Amino acid sequence: MTAEEWQIVWFTAWVSALSTVIILPFGLALAWALARRDWPGKSIVETFVTLPLVMPPVATGLILLKLFGRRGVIGGFLHNQLNLDVIFTWRAVLLALSVMSMPLLVRAARVAFEEVNPRLEQIARTLGASGLRVFFTITLLLAARGVISGMLLAFARALGEFGATIMVAGNIPGKTSTLSLAIFENVQIGEDTHAYRLLGVSVVLAFTAVWCSEFFLRRKK
Repeated sequence: MTAEEWQIVWFTAWVSALSTVIILPFGLALAWALARRDWPGKSIVETFVTLPLVMPPVATGLILLKLFGRRGVIGGFLHNQLNLDVIFTWRAVLLALSVMSMPLLVRAARVAFEEVNPRLEQIARTLGASGLRVFFTITLLLAARGVISGMLLAFARALGEFGATIMVAGNIPGKTSTLSLAIFENVQIGEDTHAYRLLGVSVVLAFTAVWCSEFFLRRKK
């Protein structure tokens, strides 16, 4: 592989890992709220969380483009107040990967939290443990297999993201080019050898992440 191809692989891997880390606290909080609480608008939130899985990725990308562009509500604020641009930068890649992989993390973590026996949490509370202590020492530990599995699935989804990424980040060599974008570009210009090499790396990374996810999910408690 060439130095440029290794750079693409490295960039894709670290930005996918970073997106998984960023969505983790929000994903866990949302998954816990969906699993343990009933509140007005819960079904609407559940629907919004699932939308990136069923909408065309380019549609999700277009929404992000409108929100985070310089004329968008969020993007305009970031540009004017913090002199920070998102669209067509590595931050846009991170944004797209985070949004597209969040549903997988939330769904897996929610199922894991629902499988935790509430009586164990109640017993801990009666012994004087605070809500946060119960969550970190009881709930999260017992749901760890499902949470780790969800993280790995989110990472795998981020590795293969294409549609939303190309809408908000483009395909700028050395700046926003990911494995999926590079494979597409190489096929378009007839560089099949480069495309197949990157495809091979993509398959290995995705297979490893999914296999590890299944491994953690099937481990005995």
